[in-house]
Amino acid sequence: MRTVLLFTLKSIAYGLALAFVLVWFFPNLTGVTLPFAPNSAEEQTPAPVSYNRAVRRAGPAVVNVYTRSRIVDPRSLRPRTIERQELGSGVIMSAEGYILTNYHVVYGAEHIEVALQDGRWLEAVLIGQDELSDLAVLYVQADNLPVIPQDPAIEPQVGDLVLAIGNPLNLGQTITQGIISANGNTGLSSRGYPDFMRMDAAINKGNSGGALVNSNGVLVGINAAAFQVQNQDIQGIFFAVPYQLARNIMQKLIKYGRVTRSYLGVSGEAVVNAAGDRLFSTGQALYGLLLTEVVAGGPAAIAGLQSGDIILEIAGQQFSDMQQAMNFIAETAPDTELPITIDRSGQRLTIPTIVREQRRR
Repeated sequence: MRTVLLFTLKSIAYGLALAFVLVWFFPNLTGVTLPFAPNSAEEQTPAPVSYNRAVRRAGPAVVNVYTRSRIVDPRSLRPRTIERQELGSGVIMSAEGYILTNYHVVYGAEHIEVALQDGRWLEAVLIGQDELSDLAVLYVQADNLPVIPQDPAIEPQVGDLVLAIGNPLNLGQTITQGIISANGNTGLSSRGYPDFMRMDAAINKGNSGGALVNSNGVLVGINAAAFQVQNQDIQGIFFAVPYQLARNIMQKLIKYGRVTRSYLGVSGEAVVNAAGDRLFSTGQALYGLLLTEVVAGGPAAIAGLQSGDIILEIAGQQFSDMQQAMNFIAETAPDTELPITIDRSGQRLTIPTIVREQRRR
């Protein structure tokens, strides 16, 4: 009898110990969540989405730009000179002290200063500016400058999340969020907003020239402006200069002090055959670029190109569309002779053509 009782007590003890272990390590088996359980609901809550790391990487390299200039007061009946102050942002692109900003931020400025996020104020020198791309390069002399993260091979995609960093209305560094809705054009022949990167991260006065970065804090563009149409309330359409184009412009301004663009003086469209049928889809095979207009007095007209000619090659290269061909021309040094191979009424010809520098009117 004693043996049976002892066996029963041991069995109960083992059962209670096993039950305690199960409740402790597997509280969900009981349908009750213990406040001290290691797998509590509080510990299972996912971490909040944050772009703190991106901002910490990029933010220190975005500076405030302050300019001063003297202009004639348009409100005065008598000619009177007043001081004009402008506000913008800039991006430190290299440890040597080169800063990218917008042309419209520094245009006409007599004195330029930049304020770093670490509290330093530095006088800046204008190295060069390019109105067509709305870019300018400044130079400051200082040590230990924070440089914006960059990837020369970056290819932003439509739908990518972006953060615009700048100093809107002189409130201090501010971050707005959006997504890319158009990549923009990366060639030197870029002309105006349609060729810029389009996104919906808010750009206000003072944001111009600031950084547009991806969720890793890598630079994808230089903030430019909001889209505006007179007497229309437009929201959510903003522009930035694509990084590849901005970097290209910056290098030229540093090296030459200005940007030269060659031009051909033509308009055209991609076609799929010698008859001039337009290319409508990427699945079609490209034949060439049909010239729909040749500007009188332009390099193409002087060389003898005509409307109706189909460009097959330029300097031995084929191009998928007219914009790509014009970018190639723009990148070519002015006064360079290029052989242009065409189809003219079924006859294949190669016409030497000297491209000229494009001048702004």
